[in-house]
Amino acid sequence: MQRIDFVLRGEYIALDALLKATGLAGSGGIAKQMIAGAQVQVDRQVELRRGRKMRAGQVVEVPGARIHVHAAATEE
Repeated sequence: MQRIDFVLRGEYIALDALLKATGLAGSGGIAKQMIAGAQVQVDRQVELRRGRKMRAGQVVEVPGARIHVHAAATEE
Protein backbone atom coordinates (compact mmCIF):
# COMPACT_ATOMS: atom_id res chain seq x y z
CA MET A 1 0.00 0.00 0.00
CA GLN A 2 1.31 3.44 -0.95
CA ARG A 3 1.87 5.86 1.95
CA ILE A 4 1.37 9.56 1.27
CA ASP A 5 2.33 12.22 3.82
CA PHE A 6 0.34 15.40 3.23
CA VAL A 7 1.28 18.64 5.01
CA LEU A 8 -1.54 21.12 5.55
CA ARG A 9 -1.07 24.72 4.51
CA GLY A 10 -3.87 25.92 6.77
CA GLU A 11 -6.04 24.48 9.51
CA TYR A 12 -7.82 21.95 7.27
CA ILE A 13 -8.49 20.75 3.72
CA ALA A 14 -11.74 19.37 2.30
CA LEU A 15 -11.68 15.63 1.64
CA ASP A 16 -12.30 15.94 -2.09
CA ALA A 17 -9.58 18.59 -2.39
CA LEU A 18 -7.17 16.30 -0.50
CA LEU A 19 -7.78 13.47 -2.96
CA LYS A 20 -7.06 15.86 -5.85
CA ALA A 21 -4.00 17.41 -4.18
CA THR A 22 -2.41 14.00 -3.58
CA GLY A 23 -3.07 12.89 -7.16
CA LEU A 24 -5.35 10.02 -6.13
CA ALA A 25 -8.22 11.67 -8.01
CA GLY A 26 -7.55 13.34 -11.35
CA SER A 27 -10.45 15.77 -10.94
CA GLY A 28 -13.08 16.94 -8.50
CA GLY A 29 -15.63 14.77 -10.29
CA ILE A 30 -13.54 11.66 -9.82
CA ALA A 31 -13.00 12.52 -6.14
CA LYS A 32 -16.77 12.95 -5.74
CA GLN A 33 -17.39 9.54 -7.37
CA MET A 34 -14.83 7.86 -5.12
CA ILE A 35 -16.44 9.31 -2.01
CA ALA A 36 -20.03 8.61 -3.12
CA GLY A 37 -18.98 5.05 -4.02
CA ALA A 38 -17.87 4.42 -0.42
CA GLN A 39 -14.25 3.90 -1.53
CA VAL A 40 -12.86 6.40 0.99
CA GLN A 41 -12.31 5.88 4.70
CA VAL A 42 -11.35 8.49 7.26
CA ASP A 43 -9.87 7.09 10.46
CA ARG A 44 -11.14 3.62 9.45
CA GLN A 45 -14.76 4.79 8.93
CA VAL A 46 -16.39 5.07 5.49
CA GLU A 47 -16.86 8.76 4.69
CA LEU A 48 -19.54 9.96 2.26
CA ARG A 49 -19.17 13.74 2.76
CA ARG A 50 -16.88 15.26 0.14
CA GLY A 51 -16.58 18.52 2.11
CA ARG A 52 -15.42 16.79 5.30
CA LYS A 53 -12.68 18.90 6.88
CA MET A 54 -9.47 16.92 7.15
CA ARG A 55 -7.20 18.05 9.97
CA ALA A 56 -3.73 17.10 11.19
CA GLY A 57 -3.53 13.62 12.66
CA GLN A 58 -6.23 12.08 10.49
CA VAL A 59 -5.65 9.16 8.14
CA VAL A 60 -7.51 8.74 4.84
CA GLU A 61 -7.56 5.40 3.04
CA VAL A 62 -8.52 4.58 -0.52
CA PRO A 63 -7.86 1.30 -2.33
CA GLY A 64 -4.07 1.00 -2.60
CA ALA A 65 -3.13 4.16 -0.70
CA ARG A 66 -3.13 5.70 2.75
CA ILE A 67 -2.80 9.45 3.33
CA HIS A 68 -1.43 10.75 6.63
CA VAL A 69 -2.39 14.38 7.22
CA HIS A 70 0.21 16.48 9.07
CA ALA A 71 0.28 20.02 10.43
CA ALA A 72 2.66 22.45 8.81
CA ALA A 73 5.86 23.10 10.74
CA THR A 74 5.64 26.35 12.67
CA GLU A 75 8.41 28.89 12.45
CA GLU A 76 9.92 30.11 15.67
